[in-house]
Amino acid sequence: MRWHHAQIWPSVERVPIAAGLARNVAARKVAARNVVEWNATVRLAHFSDLHIASDLRLSPSDLARKRLLGFASWRMRRRYIHRLDVLSMLADDVRRQNPDHVVITGDITNISLQEEFTLAARWLADFGEPQWVSVIPGNHDAYVHIPWEQSWAHWEAYMCSDPEVEPDPASSSSPEAPIATKAASRGCFPYLRRRQGLAIIGLSTAVVTGPGMALGRLGAEQLARARGLLERTREEGAFRVVLLHHPPVAASGHRYKRLLDADAFLAMLAETGAELVLHGHDHTHRLRQLPSRYGNVAAIGTASASALPANGHPAAQYHLYRITGSDAGWSVEMQVRGLDAAAGRFVNVSQRTLIVERRHAVTEKTPQSFPRASDRVEA
Repeated sequence: MRWHHAQIWPSVERVPIAAGLARNVAARKVAARNVVEWNATVRLAHFSDLHIASDLRLSPSDLARKRLLGFASWRMRRRYIHRLDVLSMLADDVRRQNPDHVVITGDITNISLQEEFTLAARWLADFGEPQWVSVIPGNHDAYVHIPWEQSWAHWEAYMCSDPEVEPDPASSSSPEAPIATKAASRGCFPYLRRRQGLAIIGLSTAVVTGPGMALGRLGAEQLARARGLLERTREEGAFRVVLLHHPPVAASGHRYKRLLDADAFLAMLAETGAELVLHGHDHTHRLRQLPSRYGNVAAIGTASASALPANGHPAAQYHLYRITGSDAGWSVEMQVRGLDAAAGRFVNVSQRTLIVERRHAVTEKTPQSFPRASDRVEA
């Protein structure tokens, strides 16, 4: 089953004394057209933290203070961990699994060099079409200040809302306006992409920080717009998947790697609920339950997509979700596929099933582990 939404939005007669009311009427009519009736299964793949790097020689102007430290780290250590050949194997395995959609949650580049953004754009183009792949940035994609045209503009087709998404009635400007029209690097966020009953809501936590820091921030404006999208798509009956790079709850000892406004994000989620939150950043598989007024929300992080095992982190992994809908809710089968370096291929590492009821109460069935498991889960 392919879930389609209307291609033409209804016209609205605007009355001078009630322009805001007219926008609300338009939003309600659009929501009615997008009501989802689940009677099929959707397969969603998720991976993160690619860390595509350039081997070109750098000019002195490229090596700003933080970049110099990052480049030194790459030359001495990280280039032996994050490998393009591993990433290529992962991409091939994802394509063989043939999911309906793929989401990538940031850290596409290494130290935000212009050449890295160009290489990453080529990699994305080879991997899949923008209609099939949704991308958000991570902190390594905002390592230092770099002009928009030399950086995120290369990925604009992968991280914009669908063209037919209507403006947010709660905002005076559209959060879904095309990236090309935005001067600010985060102007396109949050985005909304509807795919076969999924409402994919992409957020950006990527901000430039000082040396030795990997902090993230959403900002009040982005959170307000995200709230509107979450509420609207809940009314439609969509399965809402929220993407962000930083985990909403930081691991212990990650003071300088955390999401600065995590409390505000958690407060918003407690009011709106969601069906699934996906993130990266920690380079490990992690599952947390986040409270909301509609029941717990599963927040799941994945290991790096390009890594060999190092520093207590597993070899490259990605997650494959099989989401089956019914009138009562959804069954979400999550399969972790990871690199078996000896065999030179990706294999099943573990799997589990989440039951997401229409009121979003989440329960979990007993997970099944495979012999080659290298799986750290925080429930």
